[in-house]
Amino acid sequence: MDQAQTIATLGGHSMGTTWSVRLRVAPGRDLRALHDGIHARLNEIIVQMSTWQADSLISRFNRADAGAAFALPAEFADVLACALQVAASSDGAFDPTIGPLVALWGFGADAGRQQRPNADQLQATRARCGWQRLQWQPGQPLLQPGGLALDFSAIAKGYAVDHLSAWLRHCGITAALVEVGGELHGYGLKPDGSSWRVLVETGPEEDAAGSWPARVLRLDNLAIATSGDHFHHYADAQGLVSHSLDPRSGQPVAMTTAAVSVAAASAMLADAWATALTVLGPQQGLALANAHGLAARFVSRHHDGPHEHLSTAFAALLEDSATENPA
Repeated sequence: MDQAQTIATLGGHSMGTTWSVRLRVAPGRDLRALHDGIHARLNEIIVQMSTWQADSLISRFNRADAGAAFALPAEFADVLACALQVAASSDGAFDPTIGPLVALWGFGADAGRQQRPNADQLQATRARCGWQRLQWQPGQPLLQPGGLALDFSAIAKGYAVDHLSAWLRHCGITAALVEVGGELHGYGLKPDGSSWRVLVETGPEEDAAGSWPARVLRLDNLAIATSGDHFHHYADAQGLVSHSLDPRSGQPVAMTTAAVSVAAASAMLADAWATALTVLGPQQGLALANAHGLAARFVSRHHDGPHEHLSTAFAALLEDSATENPA
């Protein structure tokens, strides 16, 4: 146990959500400088990837005429490369080009009215989407093929977590638990020599059921992200409309999947895969997770209450929740 160091907690608002960092520091460390540095790193992401900012790089790309070329900063290129990797590996269940569909269904920065589109609107909007329309190689400019709109909302928060973790290491922080909008990454050991331990995010269905043991993960150079529709949906005469869209059909996913959590070395990768597996659902998604060695947990809604499905890799990560309180 290192009595000379302690755990400090920082937090704030950015990227349309909250962030928090627990970090191992020596007494007297300038926490204000770290806090301001974290905000600066998050602002770097906003000016590149926020569709809520009209002058961000992603917004300018989305408005650009066909043939316009954009030199990409390293951060943007890293996110795009990961997004396209998951798009290919999931056969399009994850797609970073569904910005027009998100808006059509009444979600996101460019949302219209929250109402179901008609068949003609859906067909026309789907024609503008498709990750395979992006002809891009790392190190090359990104070309606007015409009418295509990127949306990194299902991956950017995960990237932000990775970005902050890397920056904190650069600042000499040897252990931290970083969270942005619920996505988490932990590295290093706390002063008492233990790793960061967290409860896997739960939803209203699980809390109401109250019959499952708490799911605890040790975040030792590990990240976890959760995708769910608990708060992001609307209701109309035909039922509930989820904000999670299936890029292959242009339709909202059936709200039988309440939440999907994915653990991975990268929060960005976990974030993207949590979205892809939500689209695929517990049957296809669990099969794909096991095939790719992904650590994934599904919670699905059934008439008799929520059901839990764990991939082999996720089950292997779980700890006994009774050993100690999570970090």
